Amino acid sequence: MYHIAQINIARALAPVNDPLLADFAAALDTIYELAESSPGFVWRWGAKDVSPTDPPLPSDERLFATISVWSSLEELRAFVYKSTHAQIMRRRHEWFVRMKSPYIVLWWVPSGHVPDLLEAKERFDYLCAHGPTPFAFTFASVFPMPDLKEDGQHE
Repeated sequence: MYHIAQINIARALAPVNDPLLADFAAALDTIYELAESSPGFVWRWGAKDVSPTDPPLPSDERLFATISVWSSLEELRAFVYKSTHAQIMRRRHEWFVRMKSPYIVLWWVPSGHVPDLLEAKERFDYLCAHGPTPFAFTFASVFPMPDLKEDGQHE
């Protein structure tokens, strides 16, 4: 069985403590709580997940990234586009630089797998370099879940 992993990246127009980002900063805890209580939520990366073997985190205080795992693409899509999260997304142009590269990357992971920063970066870099493939894709170009028989995984 597989789950869907995602990383989304944004570069703020100002540091998080700047008044320009006040509404965004005020909504962060609520959005994280909403995600964690949403149907299909499995896991979200947090500071406790940093490993000593991880590369140093970027020191850019304007860079935001969220990594999470969901039990299905449909449940992730519902959270992103149909929950209160969508209201925040509609205002992203007020707070974030318009990115030329993709800002969300999706990939399938075996259930129970927890992606780390290196894996998320590898998927992001691959999508930027090669476009959507089964290795890394976007909501606009979804690839099907891998066939369990092909890769030797068992439910």
